Amino acid sequence: MAKGGNVRVTITLECTSCTQDSVDKKLPGISRYTTRKNRSNTSRLELNKFCPYCYKHTIHGEIK
Repeated sequence: MAKGGNVRVTITLECTSCTQDSVDKKLPGISRYTTRKNRSNTSRLELNKFCPYCYKHTIHGEIK
């Protein structure tokens, strides 16, 4: 039998290297992805995604 409630939640992943360099104000923006994760068995999520502003694959971490 299936569990009730919202097990899956929508989260936002943000590029970690763009947020560190955003103090310079030289970058045009910050790369963000939207995905879903299982709330019950997953802690903070970090995935390796392509950042169009850095032009390479970087670690994207979960934000609020």
